[in-house]
Amino acid sequence: MLPLFAFFAGLMFIPILLGLARVFGVYTVVQEAQAQVYTLFGRVVGVIDEPGLHFPIIDFGPQALLLPFFGQRHFVSTALKQHYLRGQMVNSEEGTPMGVGIWYEMQVNDPVAYLFVNANPEGSLEANVASSTISTLSNLEMDKMLEDRHSLSRTVRSAVSPLSEKWGYRLGSVYIRKVFFTDHQMVHNITEKVVKRLVQVTSAMKQDGENRVGLIRSETAFKVSQKMAEARAMRPAVVGRALNEIARQDPEILQAVTDVLETEKLLASHASIDMVPNTSNLLLQLGSPGVNSEAPVVATLR
Repeated sequence: MLPLFAFFAGLMFIPILLGLARVFGVYTVVQEAQAQVYTLFGRVVGVIDEPGLHFPIIDFGPQALLLPFFGQRHFVSTALKQHYLRGQMVNSEEGTPMGVGIWYEMQVNDPVAYLFVNANPEGSLEANVASSTISTLSNLEMDKMLEDRHSLSRTVRSAVSPLSEKWGYRLGSVYIRKVFFTDHQMVHNITEKVVKRLVQVTSAMKQDGENRVGLIRSETAFKVSQKMAEARAMRPAVVGRALNEIARQDPEILQAVTDVLETEKLLASHASIDMVPNTSNLLLQLGSPGVNSEAPVVATLR
C-alpha cells in the first residue's frame, strides 16, 4: 500500500517540483527558432539560442540565481519571416504614376540588438525597404522599371542590409514582384492601343497570308499552263510519227485513218456538204423532163 501511495504522490508532486524549478531558473527549455535573452539590473547577462534543455547556472555562473528575482527573460523568435508591401507609389521618367509591390524575407540574427537597439525594428525595416525601393525606382524609364526588376531588387537589398544588421535583422531575399499602373484611364488607353495594334497585326498577317496564297496559285497556274502548252506542242509530233509509222507499214490503213479524221472534222465543224452523183451529168439531170422531181439530186448534211 505504501509504494502505491508513493507512486501517486510522485505523479502529483514531480510536475509541481519541475514547475518550481523552472520558475526559480534552475533549468529552461529553448524551443526551435527561439532565443532567450537574460538581463540583470538592466545589463545583458547572456543569450541562449540552442534548442533543448539548459541550466542557466552552468551558462551564466552564480549570478543566474539572482535572475528569477532581479532579472528578466526575453523570448525572441528567430524564425524566417516574410512580408509583402503593396502599392508603393513611384513615378517613372515620363512622369507616369506607378504602383510597386515588394516582397522580402527577414530573420533575427542578433537578439540583443533586436531588443535594445531599435524600439520598433520591424516597422523601421519595413519603412527602410519601402523608402529604398521608392528611391531606387523613381525617375527610371518605364521599360527598365518593368523589365529589370531582378537587378533593381538586388540594389534595394544592398541598400537596406547594413541598417538591418544594426537592428539585429538579417535581410533575406528581396524581390519587386509587381509593377502596375495606378491611373485607370491610362490603363484603359493602353489597353485600347494594344487591342488596336493586335487588330492591325492580325489584319497584316491575314493579308500577307492571302498574298502568299495568291502568289502560290499564280505560280502553280503558270506552271500548269506551261506544261499543257508543252503537251499540246508535242502532240502533232507524236501523231506525225505514228502516221509515218503506219504509212510505212500499210498505206491503205493510213488512207482510212485520214478519211475518218477528215469526216470527224467535218462533222464537228457543222459545215454544209453538197453531195453530187459522179455517174451522170448534173446539168442534164436537172434539165431533163423525165427525171423524177421527187428524187434528190442535192443533199445537205449539217
